[in-house]
Amino acid sequence: MLAVVSPAKNLDYESDLPNLNVSQPRLLDNAEQLVKVCRELSPQQLGSLMKISDKLAGLNAARFEQWQRPFTEKNARAAVFAFNGDVYTGLDAASLSPDAIDTAQKQLRILSGLYGVLRPLDLMQPYRLEMGSRLQNPKGKNLYEYWGNTITQVLNDDLADLGSSILVNLASNEYFSAVKPKALNADIVTPVFKDEKNGQYKVISFYAKKARGLMARFILNQKPKSVSDLKEFDASGYCYNEAMSSDKELVFCRTEQK
Repeated sequence: MLAVVSPAKNLDYESDLPNLNVSQPRLLDNAEQLVKVCRELSPQQLGSLMKISDKLAGLNAARFEQWQRPFTEKNARAAVFAFNGDVYTGLDAASLSPDAIDTAQKQLRILSGLYGVLRPLDLMQPYRLEMGSRLQNPKGKNLYEYWGNTITQVLNDDLADLGSSILVNLASNEYFSAVKPKALNADIVTPVFKDEKNGQYKVISFYAKKARGLMARFILNQKPKSVSDLKEFDASGYCYNEAMSSDKELVFCRTEQK
């Protein structure tokens, strides 16, 4: 099976790295075109586009100016070690075995506003450009129009390489909206994580994001072969809830801690 996750806004380009067999992003030409578009915007325009502070806007304007090819281990970092958010806390790539990292390179994909689709060991230069950004570009008025069918085609190629027809959606709605489900050669299964609060089970964003990372880690370590195998996930107190689930949505619940 192939799993997809969202990127993170926070980045880590400082912590130590293991020895890695890094790779190059496959859609660098597309990314470079977007970088050129973003370089035409002032820091103030970038701030307005991304709804970020002047300080962050200045930082990201500088990142677009400094972005350059070729990507090397001196000017870039493997994507799964560069993102630093709740999903990646759950995934905890730094503690994965070499075998699990190898599995990740084959079975885990990171959707990206700038890079389209990243493999975990694809080198990535720092950026911020969320998929929902309404960035005017040569192909349309936003990034969904820019990427069109490209992301879906890459995922189809990866599914074919795996010989798999299962895609596990661990991405947010913002990012998975860049995928065209009808054109995807796979059955899409979406795990949903709910926590008990005041006697009711609800999706609590912070916990759900971390749980998506935990599920990605489960896939890399346990190597499930079927949707049924995914139901065995029980990290951090979550348990599969058959009554709340459907063929396309696997619901995992965690009871409130007393």
